[in-house]
Amino acid sequence: QVQLVESGGGLVQAGKSLRLTCAYSGGTFRNHPLAWSRQAPGKEREFVAAISRDGSNKEYADSVKGRFRISRDNAKNTMSLQMNALKPEDTAVYSCSARTSLTNRGFPGDFGYWGQGTQVTVFA
Repeated sequence: QVQLVESGGGLVQAGKSLRLTCAYSGGTFRNHPLAWSRQAPGKEREFVAAISRDGSNKEYADSVKGRFRISRDNAKNTMSLQMNALKPEDTAVYSCSARTSLTNRGFPGDFGYWGQGTQVTVFA
């Protein structure tokens, strides 16, 4: 079965950078549009970024635009999120997900595969 495993989270000072990676296995990676999202304690899940199957189209939440960069490597079955200029409000559990259906629900309803998440903590 499909598995998504995130890595690269940690504790970092504001202004610094982190790179998250999502490793995919058990299916056909290139068939899926992918996304990163995050959830802070007591808050709803927030969309962060998405990337198309071939990596040519990318979308970002306004809160991370210009600071985060999403990418994918279809040869290695991995997706990454480069996070620069981190802020304390970026603190959350970051999860990757793979889109499995194409209805008008979009994110998160059309995303059927999810990783467990990796904690990112940014201190001032």
